[in-house]
Amino acid sequence: MVLNSLASSAEASVLDRNAEYLGVSTLQLMENAGRSIADLIAVRFGAGSSVVVYNGTGRNGGDGMVAARHLAGKGFKVVVRLVGSSKSVTDPIVRQNWIALKSMTSSVQIEECADSSIISRTESDVLVDAVLGTGAKGKLRQPILRAVQVINESGGFKVAVDVPTGIDSDNGDVLGDAVRANATVTFHANKPGLKKAGDFCGEVSVVDIGIPPEASTYAGPGDVEFVGSETFTGAPALVALAAYRTGTDLVFVAAPEKTADIVSSMSPNLISLKLPGSMLAPSHVQLLRSHIERASAIALGPGLGENAKTQSAIRRVLTESRLLKKPLVVDADALKALGLGRKRTLDESTVLTPHAGEFKAMAGKSPSTELRARSQEVKTVAERVGGIVLLKGNTDVISDGYSVKLNRTGNPGMTVGGTGDVLTGIISGLLAQSIDAFRAAVAGAFIAGAAGDLAEEELGYHLTPTDLLERIPKVMDDPMCHKNIYQKRLQ
Repeated sequence: MVLNSLASSAEASVLDRNAEYLGVSTLQLMENAGRSIADLIAVRFGAGSSVVVYNGTGRNGGDGMVAARHLAGKGFKVVVRLVGSSKSVTDPIVRQNWIALKSMTSSVQIEECADSSIISRTESDVLVDAVLGTGAKGKLRQPILRAVQVINESGGFKVAVDVPTGIDSDNGDVLGDAVRANATVTFHANKPGLKKAGDFCGEVSVVDIGIPPEASTYAGPGDVEFVGSETFTGAPALVALAAYRTGTDLVFVAAPEKTADIVSSMSPNLISLKLPGSMLAPSHVQLLRSHIERASAIALGPGLGENAKTQSAIRRVLTESRLLKKPLVVDADALKALGLGRKRTLDESTVLTPHAGEFKAMAGKSPSTELRARSQEVKTVAERVGGIVLLKGNTDVISDGYSVKLNRTGNPGMTVGGTGDVLTGIISGLLAQSIDAFRAAVAGAFIAGAAGDLAEEELGYHLTPTDLLERIPKVMDDPMCHKNIYQKRLQ
């Protein structure tokens, strides 16, 4: 377990959700976090010492509630101050720990402090700040502000849970006022803002709370929740329909006249831009410029073919897109036009989605079958070209040249032609919503595979690409719907 990396508040949330998907519940993580706080205090202070635990009504408060329970069990004199109303403890996991504390009437003194006027200075050996955690943004409000002031005014050793209340864990900004802790116990990985806010953190300890390494290695529901929701003539149509399913407002399909007519007939939802001639040509790029300027993202490649004029046109579209700083997904036939012998051909807003054969043309050799070596090869190519590479396979490998993420959703039924076009559409739809390209690629791989798995559960391996389209919204609305399928595969 590596505990010296940095995790933003968003990344911490992703890890929690992915851990739950892998079978490690949030309740387990909270129990481990709270116990680690109690253990740290027990090393410094003996049984009989007094502790006041300030709890918020969210999950940081839940960590504090667990700590209070363990401290009482170790013989400490424990007072719990809930900063807010118990009616605001709505998270079921936090509420479970709140109810457990409420039953400990002989060992824990509980004070509900919904009104800031009743939060007064107190003297104790230890004060635990479990009011706000990594998700805190904006200026502190009452009664939280008063709790921060009282903690700072009171005597005793001050311990912050995950991050001192009032510190933005991402950038270290002080949100009006902040707890000045003697020690901060942060979970799984250090937080970027803690170094900048060192004067408020005291001694920082990074504690392993049981998040599996796979929670950060493999794509999971957390990655999907992070991005949010809002020749072959079928290929561009599938891309467009998949983009719509991810929440894109408007999708245009630019295609030669005959292809455009067929695309329009496939669905009334599709708007086609009819280009003169039978194939994409350099002369079309000027015709498309106004649409490229309007677009929030571009998908390029499916169904275009390998004609020399088309390949030249692809290169011009790539140049236009980069000049106009448009996020781009490059797939299928367009991959052959990239000229990847040169370094830094692309930028970090471009996603390439090759299969093994296309990757061979990019890397000069077939990808390794061993996953660790394969991952390094994808990372190397991504670093060289300057974009994001998503190598499709039994386990998808995604890299931006620095980080590598894996995805294992999907099934053999998805080898049918067209499922790659659905993936391209999903990613381009996410890019159109201003999602970071690496995150869009990771989430897109999970969504496409999970949609295919839901279809396979119902239909068996006899899948068509449109079977995936119908299930994209379900995965985006509830990515945990794939959890049972994942756990069944482990049995």
